[in-house]
Amino acid sequence: MTQEHTSRMPGFYKRPLTERAALVAQWAGLSPQEQAALLGVAGLSAAQADHMIENVVGVYSLPLGIATNFLINDVDVLIPMAIEEPSVVAAISNAAKLFRASGGFRTSSDEPIMIGQMQVLDLPDVYVAAGAVMAQRDRLLAEANAVSGPIIQYGGGARGLEVRPLTDTPVGPMLIVHLLFDTRDAMGANTVNTAVEHLAPMLEAITGGRVNLRILSNLADHRKARAEGLIPASELATDEISGQDAVRAIVEAGAFAEADPYRAATHNKGIMNGIDAVVIATGNDWRAVEAGAHAYAARDGVYRSLTHWSMTPTGDLLGSIELPMAVGTVGGATRVHPAARVALKVMNISNARQLSEIMAAVGLAQNLAAIRALATVGIQHGHMRLHARQFAIAAGATAEQVAQVVQQMIDEKNILLERAQEIVREMNSAGS
Repeated sequence: MTQEHTSRMPGFYKRPLTERAALVAQWAGLSPQEQAALLGVAGLSAAQADHMIENVVGVYSLPLGIATNFLINDVDVLIPMAIEEPSVVAAISNAAKLFRASGGFRTSSDEPIMIGQMQVLDLPDVYVAAGAVMAQRDRLLAEANAVSGPIIQYGGGARGLEVRPLTDTPVGPMLIVHLLFDTRDAMGANTVNTAVEHLAPMLEAITGGRVNLRILSNLADHRKARAEGLIPASELATDEISGQDAVRAIVEAGAFAEADPYRAATHNKGIMNGIDAVVIATGNDWRAVEAGAHAYAARDGVYRSLTHWSMTPTGDLLGSIELPMAVGTVGGATRVHPAARVALKVMNISNARQLSEIMAAVGLAQNLAAIRALATVGIQHGHMRLHARQFAIAAGATAEQVAQVVQQMIDEKNILLERAQEIVREMNSAGS
């Protein structure tokens, strides 16, 4: 990668929309058709949408922004984010710049192993049944592979079985059998569901029980992604707070989320603000990612933070994140939605693991941005400035009036929809 090909783009947010889009198109080598998809001119059509879900009556659009400054495993990345909430893209870009000062993010991920669950009931002894299942392990795995189609050709397939006796449930004892399946670059739900449905009659014959549910689990804890990064204390210093005090405040805020589920819920929601936006931009299932993340946060029986922050011996800030990340780069909306395909191209994604690691880095950056603001100047300091633009637009300000309306509300420290409406009325009256 050349020195010029950098995600460090000072003043990117100040450029006109068309110029920003052109810069991204040049970065990613987008075709005219891909540029049109990026701008929404040739995005998802109603006809395409009609083939994706039922009862289609139209399409619904979200803003697509670009997070800058990301350096991940020594590679510069521009990150598309589809989100309606102001401040998220800007905050993540600023946080990525701070991590960049020490070489950016280091990421890793597990093999893309998904879990298919089969629920076996009406068993006289769940432990005897578990032993019988494991004795037939190789046969069951071979049968799963037999119905898995092209994914086997790409190196995926059944990797193992797990048995989980649940002796005390509201309906009595049951045996849960997990099929561990490598889905390669697919999210894998359809493949895994096909495999476990195929195995159900065999399990009944092996155990003498009755199989009820057979379905993928969204707690993909065999398929985790991780990111970590270091920020020099000097990078966190402002006119109001020293770098050392900022590090201490952020570590204290992180400890609060690790110890208290009420704080952890909001802490993790902020993390998912960033991750979900990338999941949506790439046509992946954000609900599945959310479910897995929150279930993993409560894996030891107490809901906790997905990140960890600490002070290094030199007084700098070290952050890390780990969470399940079941996303794909093939299949589903990822390859159907024109803008999703462009998003993958902008990030130069080559496989699902790379995408999952980028999402983990985004989550860590968003978490830093949020708790840094909370622990220092307060979350509303920058957040309401960005809400002012939405208020101006909602008040009916024209494109030429928006900046003036926003600035006047900021100067007055009165960022409210009602005030925006008053300013617009005054401007319109003065111009009439």
